[in-house]
Amino acid sequence: MHRTSGNGRGTGDPGGVGTAVVVGGGIGGLTAAVALHQRGVRVTVLERAPSLEPVGAAISLAPNALRALDVIGLGDEIRALAAWQGDGGVRAPHGRWLSRSSAEAVAERFGGPLVLLHRSTLVDALAARLPDGTVRTAADARVTDPGDPADPGRPARVRTADGREFTADLVVGADGIRSAVRATLFPDHPGTVYSGFTTWRIVVPLPGTAFAAHETWGRGRIWGTQPLKDGRVYAYAAALAPAGQRADDERAELLRRYGDWHDPIPAVLAAARPEDVLRHDVHHLAEPLPAHHRGRVGLVGDAAHAMPPTLGQGGNQAIEDAVVLAHHRADLAAYSAARLPRTTRITRQAVRVARLNLTGSRTAVVVRNTVLLVLSKAGPALFLKGFDGIADWRPPRESHTRPESAHGDTVCSGQTTAGERPGN
Repeated sequence: MHRTSGNGRGTGDPGGVGTAVVVGGGIGGLTAAVALHQRGVRVTVLERAPSLEPVGAAISLAPNALRALDVIGLGDEIRALAAWQGDGGVRAPHGRWLSRSSAEAVAERFGGPLVLLHRSTLVDALAARLPDGTVRTAADARVTDPGDPADPGRPARVRTADGREFTADLVVGADGIRSAVRATLFPDHPGTVYSGFTTWRIVVPLPGTAFAAHETWGRGRIWGTQPLKDGRVYAYAAALAPAGQRADDERAELLRRYGDWHDPIPAVLAAARPEDVLRHDVHHLAEPLPAHHRGRVGLVGDAAHAMPPTLGQGGNQAIEDAVVLAHHRADLAAYSAARLPRTTRITRQAVRVARLNLTGSRTAVVVRNTVLLVLSKAGPALFLKGFDGIADWRPPRESHTRPESAHGDTVCSGQTTAGERPGN
């Protein structure tokens, strides 16, 4: 039996947390690991999969997540690796622009750009900030005791499927939408519900095809096409569908649903192979958890607040969670107080947006499109108003650590704040 013991002594961490185990090696878990490591915590990451290679899809990072990455000195590296999302907007299936977006307006309103990169690029950048041996793959882990922060003699305990046991001052549950850690902490919670729609994702090369980034809204269906910095294209689609429904050939299913939509959608589908297409049903936590922690265990990302992807905030909120959890590592009640209201509000907003984007009513589609046209004529600032309080978020500040961002600015200074106030 392997034991990793932590009592917080002799680590140089002013937060009193000496050791941490992160269950899950996705974006939220790795960000938490890096943030804790930089604060002097000895971290072990246990990832169930045989490698850290994520699914073949991209992630959009808004200014709020980039500012969180600045806390761990990674923000400018990611800005340099990513494609800055420029002018584009929302279109109808026949190609008419319903609204136009402005990269300049986004940066001016929210203090930074919106960027897009492959998930593997972000995962690799995060993993590179951790000491060798920190991440252990093929390690399916479960929390066996959440521990008691009031009792120094009762650390949290984690056991892997092969019988290894780890004890730690802090455990981070970052094991995704079907989180076993969440189920252990809150066994009476109903868990996730089906959001009513399924999604497809594709990353393909598309040389010689010029297009403006767009999201296209039809009746009960949407499609998005976004360029990556390396010349490939990230495309995604969503449609109302019964849970669990699958096609024998998902590329053929996309052709059936979207093949007659405007350019460059047919070109993307022509470039894709059946094996390039990923399909997943969407689930979310309709009932918020009572807290994002119990004992010495804190939840981040989908484990804490699974949400539909319609605001593009799932991964962004996981990154926020990670740096805030590291900030409140010795006081998880403060972490819950900081994160639960915000993520609950954003989850509910994402559900509302999904209902709007994917409405199956012909009348509602006409009304929706008309409203988009009106808002677009009023200017991008009015259209962007829906992201106020989301993309303008800033990380909490702390006095005892002063990591430098790649900008050369001190990103953690001053007095500790009691919560997160967007725009402060």
